[in-house]
Amino acid sequence: MSQQAKSSMKEIYRILDANFNRVREALRVAEDCGRFALNDPAITAMAKNLRSDLKEILTAMPVSEFISSRDTPGDIGTEISSPTEPKRDGLSDVVTAACKRLTEALRTIEEYSKFIAPAQTIRIERMRYDAYTLEQRLHSRLLIGRRWAAVRLYALITRKLCSGSMRETARAAIAGGADAIQLREKDASDAELLAIAAELRELTDEVGKLLIVNDRPDIAAIVGADGVHLGQRDLPMAEARRLLRPGAIIGRSTHEINQAKAAVNEGADYIAVGPMFETTTKDVWPIAGPILLKQALDEIPLPIVAIGGINAQNVSQITASGAKCVAVSSAICGAKDPKAAAKAIRQQLPD
Repeated sequence: MSQQAKSSMKEIYRILDANFNRVREALRVAEDCGRFALNDPAITAMAKNLRSDLKEILTAMPVSEFISSRDTPGDIGTEISSPTEPKRDGLSDVVTAACKRLTEALRTIEEYSKFIAPAQTIRIERMRYDAYTLEQRLHSRLLIGRRWAAVRLYALITRKLCSGSMRETARAAIAGGADAIQLREKDASDAELLAIAAELRELTDEVGKLLIVNDRPDIAAIVGADGVHLGQRDLPMAEARRLLRPGAIIGRSTHEINQAKAAVNEGADYIAVGPMFETTTKDVWPIAGPILLKQALDEIPLPIVAIGGINAQNVSQITASGAKCVAVSSAICGAKDPKAAAKAIRQQLPD
């Protein structure tokens, strides 16, 4: 090999060395966010698997040549930085920067590896696509509060009402327009509940929808759910938050305006108001009706969810009060066609 060719290869080695290091560092930032900030086992596992993939790819690379070609003192890039580089406004900014660095570095590795390890380029390309998925999952978790504001149809899945499996009922509800799923299962053992929650977490991750677990912040925390819904007799909100990752959504069921105001003071992310109509799935409370709903919409500065006995025939009474979001259980779970039932309700809700 000529001296010129050797020099050219040395520069390629330097490029690859720098970018493999960027990938490794960015994955560590992503993994630490998933593990420590979000307490999310799925994101943590994705980042770990990507690091494992990176290690395998490196076994096919001339790593010793990378290290010997490294020239940190002579790298002009160490003296150059953008004005925004030292500034991060929060966890989302940190993760965004790391994920962009990750995917950009993988693209560079993919291109320059064609010179020295062309057989690895398909694996690197696959890794880059997986990195895009990791970025999407991280941002979905970090932005769940903003995502809740867009929820219109909130499907409450209860096993005894479902004609099929809970997973398939939830899938049908989502296909019909549900933006969020609540696992509302009071009769299952802890082991059963955990298994069901894990299934629904997998489904909602797959389709990019929110998962809320009723009553059980411990189960929500274990499966990495987006939040928990608490009744009047459940844990105080502060105690529930101790079990959940930062940014998790907590809703509270309320049946009178003073309860709704108390939930605001507790730090709820949304307030469920009801029951709107007669229902067999809620605890026995006086029918709150659209009058309380209108009062809550006027006085409570949080997203309001109308709940209790809502179906395609009466949902127009709810929207007439100004509500944007409804929680529905029996009318979807108990329907012969849950997808069609969800669609009939969703079409009457605002965008």
